[in-house]
Amino acid sequence: GTWNLPMGPGLPWWGVVSAPFSHSGFGHLLSNSVIFLVLSWLVLTRGVRDYVSVWVAVLLVNVPITLLWPARSHGLSGVIYGLLGYLLVIGWLEKKILPIVLSLVAFWLYGSALMALIPGVSPAGVSWVGHAGGFAAGLLAAWAQKKENPDAV
Repeated sequence: GTWNLPMGPGLPWWGVVSAPFSHSGFGHLLSNSVIFLVLSWLVLTRGVRDYVSVWVAVLLVNVPITLLWPARSHGLSGVIYGLLGYLLVIGWLEKKILPIVLSLVAFWLYGSALMALIPGVSPAGVSWVGHAGGFAAGLLAAWAQKKENPDAV
């Protein structure tokens, strides 16, 4: 909690890259890490390219948030929501059984987390815009992967 690397207005541009690795304390780090590992594993079952595309999309979407949003933020939540968004939509886009099962598993495990995308639902001090930006990035990554590989299994 004393060595944070957030992103936000008036901070260095590299905060977009460092913010996912910055946490307010051990509890924050632990809760994000467990979810991150599960969702990362689920996306990696699709391939490294899909996984990297989610990370790139999250970083790109967070640049304008960093420049325009008045509050600072940090933590892995944006990436977590990116991974979740990717998993939830890839089955619908591909309309194949394995991606649909992957989408359903992700929804079953973490669907309740979607409430944090609504402004005012997240507790004070939690960046709902970081969650929403990450989720949108995950949707974009899934769409990009589907366009790039239309015959994916």
